[in-house]
Amino acid sequence: MTDEEQREVGVGPREGPWPEGEHWDPELLRDGDRRNVVDEYRYWSREAIVADLDRRRHGFHVAIENWQHDFNIGTVVRTANAFLAAEVHIIGKRRWNRRGAMVTDRYQHVRHHPSVEDFVEWAQQEGLPVIGVDLFPESVPLETYDLPKRCVLVFGQEGPGLSEEIRQASRDTLSIAQFGSTRSINAGVAAGVAMHAWVRQHRFG
Repeated sequence: MTDEEQREVGVGPREGPWPEGEHWDPELLRDGDRRNVVDEYRYWSREAIVADLDRRRHGFHVAIENWQHDFNIGTVVRTANAFLAAEVHIIGKRRWNRRGAMVTDRYQHVRHHPSVEDFVEWAQQEGLPVIGVDLFPESVPLETYDLPKRCVLVFGQEGPGLSEEIRQASRDTLSIAQFGSTRSINAGVAAGVAMHAWVRQHRFG
C-alpha cells in the first residue's frame, strides 16, 4: 500500500459544541466525515450538499453513449461533478461501471435515455442544442468554437465514437486539437477537456 493510500481522508468527529442548522448530519458530526467532498461540505448531509449544488449548477449538460458498457462513464460523471454540470445523460444501456465515479454520482444528477431518439426528444423539449464531440470531417475546432451557455455536450463510447444518429442530431460537431501520433484521445479525457472549455468561456471569459 502506498503512502497516499495509507493517508487518512477527511476529518474525525466534530470537537466542541455542535453547530446549529438543518444542513448538518448528526452521524457525521459524531463519527467523522471521510467522504470525498471539499472541506466546505464537511459534516453536511448528502441532501444538503445536493441542494446547495443545485442552486449553482452550470448551464451545460453532458451525455455519453453506452452501447457496450463503456468504462469511461464513471470518469465522465466524476468530472461533470467537478465542473458542476447540470446533469449527466447516459444513452443506451442503463447499467454502467460506477467505480470511476468515486461516489460522485451521489451528488451529480444522472439521467438515463434508452435510445438516441429519446435523448434527442428530451433535448428538443428543453431547448438545448446538441453539440457532438468527435473527429468527423465536418467537425470544427473546440478551441475556436463559441459554446452556447445552455447546451448538451455528447461523447461516444471508446472505439466507435459517436453514433451516426447522434452525429445527425447535432447542431455542430467539435474536434479537440491533438499534436502527437495517436488518432484519438480517451473519451473520459475528451469530456474533461470540453467541459473545461465551457467553464473557461462562461466563467472566466
